[in-house]
Amino acid sequence: MKEGIHPKYDYVVFKDNAAGHTFRIRSTLTSKDRIKWEDGKEYALVNLDTSSRSHPFYTGKQRQVEAGGRVDKFKKRFGTKA
Repeated sequence: MKEGIHPKYDYVVFKDNAAGHTFRIRSTLTSKDRIKWEDGKEYALVNLDTSSRSHPFYTGKQRQVEAGGRVDKFKKRFGTKA
């Protein structure tokens, strides 16, 4: 590999603000925020709005919307001009 053209690839801590869950993985992302991890070392902290811990698709709390019910509700509310 060529020297000096690749981004720094190091451990970063991601924090899911919705669930309060933190996890550490390697990434090229950087941040000015720092956090002390369980091993006593300081790592860059990247705040997330959602992750697999809080996203409805992964948690099974996904809301099912029936298209037919919404159409009937619309027709009932506004009627049909035929």
